[in-house]
Amino acid sequence: MKVITGETMQAIDRRAIGEFGVPGLTLMENAGKGCVEAIVAAYGGTAVRKAAIVAGKGNNGGDGYVIARLLRERGWQVAVLILARPEEIGGDARANLDCLDEATLAFCPEQEILSRYAQLLKEADVIVDALLGTGLKSEVRGIYEKAVALINGAGRPVVAVDIPSGIDANTGNVLGSAVMADLTVTFAFPKCGHLLYPGAEYTGRLQVVDIGIPPEAVAGMASCEFLDVAAIKPLLQRRNRNSHKGSYGHCLIVAGSTGKTGAAAMAANSAVRSGAGLVTLAVPASLNPILEIKTTEAMTLPLADGGKGHLGEAPLPPPEKLLAGRNAVALGPGIGWHPETARLVRQLVAEIDLPLVADADGLNAISEDPSVLLKKASAGMILTPHPGEMARLAGTTVTAVEADRIGVAREFAARYRLCLVLKGARTVIAAPDGQIAINGSGNPGMASGGMGDVLTGILAALLAQGYAPYDACRFGVFIHGHAADLVAADKGEIGMSAVDVQERIPYAFKHLMES
Repeated sequence: MKVITGETMQAIDRRAIGEFGVPGLTLMENAGKGCVEAIVAAYGGTAVRKAAIVAGKGNNGGDGYVIARLLRERGWQVAVLILARPEEIGGDARANLDCLDEATLAFCPEQEILSRYAQLLKEADVIVDALLGTGLKSEVRGIYEKAVALINGAGRPVVAVDIPSGIDANTGNVLGSAVMADLTVTFAFPKCGHLLYPGAEYTGRLQVVDIGIPPEAVAGMASCEFLDVAAIKPLLQRRNRNSHKGSYGHCLIVAGSTGKTGAAAMAANSAVRSGAGLVTLAVPASLNPILEIKTTEAMTLPLADGGKGHLGEAPLPPPEKLLAGRNAVALGPGIGWHPETARLVRQLVAEIDLPLVADADGLNAISEDPSVLLKKASAGMILTPHPGEMARLAGTTVTAVEADRIGVAREFAARYRLCLVLKGARTVIAAPDGQIAINGSGNPGMASGGMGDVLTGILAALLAQGYAPYDACRFGVFIHGHAADLVAADKGEIGMSAVDVQERIPYAFKHLMES
C-alpha cells in the first residue's frame, strides 16, 4: 500500500487542480461525501443523530462544512463550532460555509466563547474533528489547544477529517497536543503520520476514500510502502519440488560470548526456521560445547578465543577459508563489546564480501567508527539497529531518532549505501536508493529480549536463499512480526518470548502462502 507525506499530498492536490483541471470545490465535496459515508456507516443507526463539527478556517474546516451540509440532508441534527470569525474564512471553505444554515453555526474566535459549548460536545452522538489538516508543522496552541482538550474530554466518538488535529502527517509526532480519534477518514492515500507511532494510536481506525484525484496527478510522486500481506506475498519465493538443502543457501552466523550464548543460538535456530538449507554458527571455542547443546540442526564452528569466551583474542581463519561455501553472513548477536572483539567486527566488515547482516553488539562495534561502513566489502549489507543503536551509529540522540524515524533511516542508508532496518513499533526499512517501507505486522508482545536475534537469523536465511537485500529486509521484518502476531492470537501478548516467535516462523510462511 502506498503511503505519502503531507507535502506530497499537497503537491498532488495542486497538480490535480492546476494541471488536470479538477476544481478544488469538487475535491472538497468528494472529501466531505467520503467522510459522511464513513460516519453514517459507523455511527448512523436508525434514530435521529447529533453531530458536533469543530472546524478551523482552512480547507480542513471546509471539508467539515461539507460534512455538516450532507449530514443535515440525511436528517441529522448538526452544530458547527468554527474557531474563527466569518471574515477570516475564504476560498473553497468560504463557498461551503455559505451553503450552511446560520442557525447551525457558532463562531468561536476566543477560548471563552468556545468553552460555552463543552456541554454540546458531550451530548453529541459523534464529534467531527475538522480543525487542522496535514499541513500542520507548528505546535497546537491557544484556542486550538483548547478545542483539542474539549474534544478529548467530551467522552464521545470522534471522527478525524484527513488526520487527527495536532499529528504531524510526516512523522506521527504529537505537535503539542492532538485529538484522539476513534476513526480517521483520509483522502487518496494514507499519510506516514497515520502509521507511525504515536500518530497511529491517535488515528484509531483508518479509512481511505477516493476523492477523484486523476492517476496522472500522482505519477512520479514520492511515496513509502506500507507492508501488509498484499505487499509481501509477491516477494515470497516458492520452493521447487525437485530441490535439496543446497538449493536454499548456507548462512554463517558469527556470534556469542560468555553470558550471551542464547543470542547466538536464537539467531542460528531462527535461520533454520526461516528456510536456510544449511546454517553454521561460528562461536568462541570455549563456548562451543554450550552451543552444541543449544542448537541441533545448525552446525557449529569453534573459533579460537584464547579461553576468554569472546572473539578477538586470537586471529580467525583467513576470509577465503571462513567464507568458503557460504552464501550470507550474520555478525553480532551476543558477540560482546570487548575492545578486541569490536576491532575484529570492524575488520570483518571490511573483509566479508558476501551479503552481510550486522546487529546487536556488531552495531555497537561499528558505532565506534562508522567510517568502516564506507570501506565495507559487502555490496549487500543490512544494519538492524533499535533507536539507541541508531543514535550511536548516527552520532545523535534517541529523541532525535524517534522524532524523525523515516528521515534518519533514509539519510543513513543513502550515506553508507546499505539497507537499514530501524526497529520499533512500525519498523522503518530504508534502501540506499531512498526507498522506504513501514512494517505493518507485530505487536507489543515483542518488547522482550532476544527478538532482534530472531530477526537477524531470519534475514541471514533469506539472504542465503538469494533474496535481494531490500527484499530480504521487507520480507523478513514482516514475517518476524507476523509470527509474533500468530503467537499473540494463540497465547496473548504478555509473556511472549523470542523462542515463541522463532517456533512460529514456519507457520507465518504457511499463512502467507495460503492468504
